Amino acid sequence: MEAVHAEIITVGDEILFGQIVDTNSAWMGTELTKIGVRVKQITSISDNAEHIVTALDDARTRADIILITGGLGPTKDDLTKNVLADYFHTELKLHKPSLADVSAIFKSRGYELTELNRQQAFLPASCTPVRNVLGTAPGMWFEDQGKVFVSMPGVPFEMKRMMEDIVLPQLKAYFKTPEIIHRVIQTVGIPESMLAEKLEDWEDNLPPHIRLAYLPHLGGVRLRLTGTGENKQQLEQELDQEVAKLTALIPKSIFAYGEVPLEEALGQLMKERKLTIATAESCTGGYLAHRITSVPGSSAYYMGSIIAYHNDVKIQELGVKPETLQQHGAVSEATVREMAENVRAKLKADIGVATSGVAGPDGGTAEKPVGTIWIAYADKNGTKAKLLQYNKNRQLNIEYTALAVLNLIRQTLNIAVEE
Repeated sequence: MEAVHAEIITVGDEILFGQIVDTNSAWMGTELTKIGVRVKQITSISDNAEHIVTALDDARTRADIILITGGLGPTKDDLTKNVLADYFHTELKLHKPSLADVSAIFKSRGYELTELNRQQAFLPASCTPVRNVLGTAPGMWFEDQGKVFVSMPGVPFEMKRMMEDIVLPQLKAYFKTPEIIHRVIQTVGIPESMLAEKLEDWEDNLPPHIRLAYLPHLGGVRLRLTGTGENKQQLEQELDQEVAKLTALIPKSIFAYGEVPLEEALGQLMKERKLTIATAESCTGGYLAHRITSVPGSSAYYMGSIIAYHNDVKIQELGVKPETLQQHGAVSEATVREMAENVRAKLKADIGVATSGVAGPDGGTAEKPVGTIWIAYADKNGTKAKLLQYNKNRQLNIEYTALAVLNLIRQTLNIAVEE
């Protein structure tokens, strides 16, 4: 079965100027994959007739389906509909059902229908109108030389409703598409290059219809296996087998399967083991607590935090010994160990973790330059500390530190299970 390819064209100067972020394309790509359609390319262009025509000509050479969003509003800069009428050598005609929809929307909002909005009900005669139940701009479906062109509004909730109700089901019926199934494996604490070396032989022996993608992000790599075939059940079995082989190669680097962030995976682990945790933060200033509490239901295991940014707070609220700070400094193994142990005791948690470092951009010394950070983990079995050297910008230092603490918790709990 041949693959069916799509291209997405977004029309609008506001996207190119950076005034809005194109979230439509990402959503459309996800939904198209579910019906077996591969997105070949995503193109953003300005509100310019020549640019739109060029994009359409180029897209039809690469794709079977061309999806266009934007440029369907009532103002003069909205050119898409008129350009499509010229492109398909047709004229605009009043589509009475669309006029009824537009009129009903204006009436429900207590407004009189303007001539500009009435013009939105004039559609290219050769298109099949795509009803827009949430807005005033109907969509348009064209078929030309075996290609399907669909134009939709750029407003995300309008486009999504049209795609879900009409466009995706019709595309599924029009094209005989293969099954496309993804498996996502989340890893942390291992660089992409090292991961690729460990997986090289396995990756080289994957079946031709299963492909691996490396998707690096802050502190980790998402591995995505994509299988394509006609038999969904067989394809899922094959993917499960390959995931099992992968897991055996890097068991200690995997923290979750699917689109699960590290803090959510840890939260589930804490719930399962009925453990609680407290945080003491200096250089991260509450960001670690934010990551942990961003998970719904985190109140079941998260006790609270003490943000001890100033040394006086470390002494008064966390009970760090003054002599520890005098002898070793705030950014030290000794200090961060006391922070983790004392926050655990003070907030009566099973686990205490702590951060202290030089986030930057200033405050560093020759001995402790910017990016020098200590983290610690304490539980009933003892305390461990780790030195980090990032030398990133301030925000990245903070984000990497929080991630390192989360990974330290994960690693320690996994070791406990193995023991």
